[in-house]
Amino acid sequence: MSGTLATVADVVAAALILSGAFLALAAGVGIVRFPDLLARMHAATKPQVLGLVLVLLGVALRVRVWAAVGMLLLVVVFQLLTAPVAAHMVGRSGLRTGKVPPGSLVVDDLTADQVEADAEVEVDAEVDAPGPDD
Repeated sequence: MSGTLATVADVVAAALILSGAFLALAAGVGIVRFPDLLARMHAATKPQVLGLVLVLLGVALRVRVWAAVGMLLLVVVFQLLTAPVAAHMVGRSGLRTGKVPPGSLVVDDLTADQVEADAEVEVDAEVDAPGPDD
């Protein structure tokens, strides 16, 4: 890589790393400052994931070694695959345990499904329960 192109890549890498670090800082501040579980969950996933992607992209531009870039790409892929699943599970468990205020949701499909599932479990328990003749 020529000197000028390497310098431009280094400047872009520094800008990406600083942008990613700012987003990670914003995510941390959001986790501490936001009032409820859903807002904190949003702050923990959205800017944090984008911040990590920007930092890793900046590192890839700076390192310029294909083996390292491949490893950084794997980290990005796994982060993009696991962060939404983790946020979904945190939100679902928060709703089930009552940590989410009922009025904060516009649509609540989980509660209706949970009531239906609980009713099915009760019916199955009554059918399987030993009677007086057993």
